[in-house]
Amino acid sequence: MSLGRVLSVNVGGARPMLARTGRSGIGKQPQVGSVAVGVPGYGKSGFAGDFIGDPEDHGGVDRAVYAYSREDLDFWQGELERDLPSGVFGENLTTVAVDVTGAEIGERWRVGAELVLEVSAPRTPCRTFAAWMDEKRWIHTFTRRALPGAYLRVLVPGSVRAGDAVEVAHRPGHGVTVGLVFRAITTEPELLPQVAAVDALASDMLATVRRRVGS
Repeated sequence: MSLGRVLSVNVGGARPMLARTGRSGIGKQPQVGSVAVGVPGYGKSGFAGDFIGDPEDHGGVDRAVYAYSREDLDFWQGELERDLPSGVFGENLTTVAVDVTGAEIGERWRVGAELVLEVSAPRTPCRTFAAWMDEKRWIHTFTRRALPGAYLRVLVPGSVRAGDAVEVAHRPGHGVTVGLVFRAITTEPELLPQVAAVDALASDMLATVRRRVGS
């Protein structure tokens, strides 16, 4: 199926931040060479050496990896009129020619020779992201554009490096994309019943959606 590639693999260390815990790894830096990726424990990143500052809302099995497309970063560069290097949104994988927002929940990506990931949820903007970006009404702006990027779980551990191919190995076909889920939980609640039927959605988000629709 469709092929894209990894433009950069990004890892962040702990830094002081206006966040609930006072520290964040959101400002990630591109890495030279391969990085090991595995199934993380609670509140941990799937990427070796990557720091998670808020374990209640980030990391863990359902949010082991965060991917954002270079094409969407380029859009934001134009909107914000500032340079946005790969990793600046806190993404572990900056991709090229991968429709991240259009990926279906439960879609599986084969990355490089070994790694297999499964799309699990959209990213929702938080105060830490807003503080890091330092843009007026950033949460509102990010939500309005609905280009959230995707969280993924690790199905088969492996390593990844810049230049690795990204292949869509399986697409469920239900049509519930990352972008649709994001819009459903933020601005278009009439879409929630579609989302509630998708078992592969991150478990906490799925429980919230089903509670909202009364199922």
